Amino acid sequence: MHDLSSKKLSIGELALALDAQFLGDKPGVYMRGVATLQDAQLDQISFLVNPLYRQQALLSQAGVLIVNQADYEFLTQTTSMHSNTEVKAYLVSKNPYALFARIAQYFANLSKPNMTGFIHPTAFISPHTTVPSNCYIGAFCVLESGVTLGSGVRLVSHVHLGKNVVIGADTVIHPMTVIYDECRIGARGIIHGGVVIGSDGFGFAPDFSTTSKEWVKIPQTGRVIIGDDVELGASSTVDRGAMADTIIGNGCKFDNQVQIGHNAKVGDHTVMAGCSGIAGSTELGPMCVIGGYSNFSGHLQIAERTTVSGGTSITKSIKEPGQHFTGVFPFIPHPRWEKNAAIIRGLDKIRQQIKELMNTKKPHNE
Repeated sequence: MHDLSSKKLSIGELALALDAQFLGDKPGVYMRGVATLQDAQLDQISFLVNPLYRQQALLSQAGVLIVNQADYEFLTQTTSMHSNTEVKAYLVSKNPYALFARIAQYFANLSKPNMTGFIHPTAFISPHTTVPSNCYIGAFCVLESGVTLGSGVRLVSHVHLGKNVVIGADTVIHPMTVIYDECRIGARGIIHGGVVIGSDGFGFAPDFSTTSKEWVKIPQTGRVIIGDDVELGASSTVDRGAMADTIIGNGCKFDNQVQIGHNAKVGDHTVMAGCSGIAGSTELGPMCVIGGYSNFSGHLQIAERTTVSGGTSITKSIKEPGQHFTGVFPFIPHPRWEKNAAIIRGLDKIRQQIKELMNTKKPHNE
């Protein structure tokens, strides 16, 4: 992770800070931000990742283009052959998209208001909790007894932190987030609005004997432990463990409305898109990529670098790393779907008929 200065940097200084190669004749020029190839102006930076957009890059008004080596060679050769094509400056990188993201972060941080060293008068802070002097505690936040905040933590507003919650340095927590007792969040996290961390896992024991008819609640006494550099999208939920802890590794990124069940474990740098979910006690290895609206049954082991397409249900463990799984039936016009559904309903009957037909054709032993 590169540490960019909060002061304004020239394009040459940005390149140096981010290990990129600046190719142009004005490294001391200051840019005002980033934009798309189509919308960028002379004082803005844009990027090219897909070679299909090379022509659009040639016509872009961006003052600086972020490209890889192959695109740089194509663009400069084409520019030299056409006198009406404007010569641009370039930032050349092996990973242009990641470089663009870091530069976009730099400009976003420049425009952020100073949110340090402030406690709103409507906030409630337990006398048994100490807030570092450079933290920001917004309106109507509640910090219960024993809360520990790292340096530079920002609670935007309406954030509830339960007893003995630990929040790592420079983590930002957005409005209407609730973090239950004893949970721990790492450094540099981003927790978006409406997130709930540490609510009870879905644990009930059935008792439908002749004398009792109820689902008996199993107390959820574990915690949620979240690593560093984790982002949780809006309205996501992470349930506390039943007896052990629910654990999310470093660098994980979760989209909106993601559900993590009790005792689940998510390996480092795994990403999950919106409305996906993990049932209790399932473990995902590191570097997994989980598509939106996909789901995992409970008590599974998922190997590292597994990719799951959106809308897929995973019901068995995956042992071999680096595989890609898809279980989504492509959409079709509704009348055709009805016909196919009728066939699927009858597959078992068709299978039995085929077995009987095959048996009648087998030679009989004398």
